[in-house]
Amino acid sequence: MPKLNIVLVEPEIPQNTGNIARTCAVTGAALHLVGPMGFCPDDKKLRHAGLDYWRFLELYSYDSLSEFFEKNTGNFFFFSTKARSRHSDASYPDGCYLFFGKESAGLPESLLFHNPERCVRIPMLDGARSLNLANSVAIGVFEVLRQWDYPQLQCRGELRDYNWPAAKEANPGSEYL
Repeated sequence: MPKLNIVLVEPEIPQNTGNIARTCAVTGAALHLVGPMGFCPDDKKLRHAGLDYWRFLELYSYDSLSEFFEKNTGNFFFFSTKARSRHSDASYPDGCYLFFGKESAGLPESLLFHNPERCVRIPMLDGARSLNLANSVAIGVFEVLRQWDYPQLQCRGELRDYNWPAAKEANPGSEYL
């Protein structure tokens, strides 16, 4: 399976990080946490937001961006409201890293300035500040997985109490239509 990496730089809100951990766990993406963080790794809100998905998560942590870059190389993409290119226009290779900044300020501007060709944004209405961090990560993750045709992910489901083929024959006057 191709490898996707999510990097959170100085996350501040444990619930966002917990939700992102869950997104990574169900998609097979690795999560890299770069400190300093605005909460402790054993924060109750963090654990609760991630529910029981922590055991499925490939998790790494670093004290700083410097430490992260000392230990990792590859194709980096920096998600920012300040970027000039759309996230959906980038082509994401196997092993890439999607970076997201802290909730209050985003990624360091010096990082963005020195990597303009790797900066991408999620389109929003003019004047809107930003999306929620967990939502932004989910959008980024699923754009990459869409481009990769959702490798090894289950792409269809079954009803619990009904059979899908029988639904084709259902009465079009159903009470649920």
